[in-house]
Amino acid sequence: MLTLTKSKKAKGTIKQFPEDFIVQEIASNGIVLETGRRYAPEELGAKGDDSGKFAVFIMQKRDWNTTQALRAIAKKFRRGVRSTGYAGTKDRSSVSTQLCSIYGISHSALDNMHVKDIQINGSWQSSTGIKLGMLGGNRFTIKIRGTGKEGNSMISASASELDNYGLFPNYFGEQRFGARDNNLQIGLAMLKGDFEGAAMLYLSDSSNELSADAVEARQRLAEERDFKKALEYFPRYLKYERLMIEYLSLYPGNYANAIRRLPRTLSLMFVHSVEDAIFNAELDKRLEEGVIHAVEGDTVCKASGMFYDLSSMSLLESSNSTGMLPVASILGYDSKPNEFEKSALEQYGLKLEDFKMPSMPELNCKGAYRVLFAPYKGLEHAEIEDGNSAVLSFSLPPGSYATVFLNEFIEHISAT
Repeated sequence: MLTLTKSKKAKGTIKQFPEDFIVQEIASNGIVLETGRRYAPEELGAKGDDSGKFAVFIMQKRDWNTTQALRAIAKKFRRGVRSTGYAGTKDRSSVSTQLCSIYGISHSALDNMHVKDIQINGSWQSSTGIKLGMLGGNRFTIKIRGTGKEGNSMISASASELDNYGLFPNYFGEQRFGARDNNLQIGLAMLKGDFEGAAMLYLSDSSNELSADAVEARQRLAEERDFKKALEYFPRYLKYERLMIEYLSLYPGNYANAIRRLPRTLSLMFVHSVEDAIFNAELDKRLEEGVIHAVEGDTVCKASGMFYDLSSMSLLESSNSTGMLPVASILGYDSKPNEFEKSALEQYGLKLEDFKMPSMPELNCKGAYRVLFAPYKGLEHAEIEDGNSAVLSFSLPPGSYATVFLNEFIEHISAT
């Protein structure tokens, strides 16, 4: 990924401990949900409703991802994870706060609940639950270990340089493309209707696999294509792969339904990775050409409110781009692609209608928009007393990645 800053980058390690990566959700009214503090609904611009069927709560978690934490809470009350809702996902390797809800549970029961490394920082009844996107952004406080004094000086220089723009490249993070970096290939196969190819890529591609026993299992399956036999040797921790293999051992050749054995969120991630790769490539092109601010002919939105307002999108018809941010498509079947996006689709051998998948309509992608360069707020840099570490604090809009923002300051990030 390209960066805006040209200063020499520091080297460092993040996420050595969960406490090194603190994520505090920003409520829709701008209040930062601080760790260790309880909140009443009025503080967040919400109204409690004692007769409401939803319990809304602020979850503080350590070393849990959002879905797993909510599943653990739901299990406590014999509910399914679908009864829960959240405003935004948070990193697992972190200490984080976020607004959530669960249907059919009293908020007092939540307050008395005990789950290791999860605490409730305020709860109330509501007639409506929490849905994805009901947040203003996220406040990050990140410790970067091993920078050294020279590295801290580099971070300061990069911070000063970035402040000249007040923006950063709003890439989709590498995690969107999978730990084995093959989500894009799987998604392309699915969009082209090649579900066998997609399934076998997911099951047998070992090119970026780190675990020796997983490499051996994937390579053996690729050679033998014997799904019944594969159940005997595939590692137990590859639970999603085993679900697909079990299905294919019973229903050979039904690759589309085998993929349906995966969580919908994971299957969607494959398709989204295609959209994300095209967006990232368009952003690369803008950076290579030095076109950071909006220019005539761009689709733009207003830099207003907490960060920006996508509902204000329009076509920039003059050279005056003050207060405007350039916007690109996250492609889908209802998108209106620009010339770059049309070319990218052609290079991938895709058409817009491919995002409407008749064989898997539950994965249809209508399309959306995303700012190419996003604003950030409250950037602060502090050097730890030992001189060998740094702390960066900053606020980002919803959907922007802290690891992408850190690329402006750090050349090598090792997340352990």
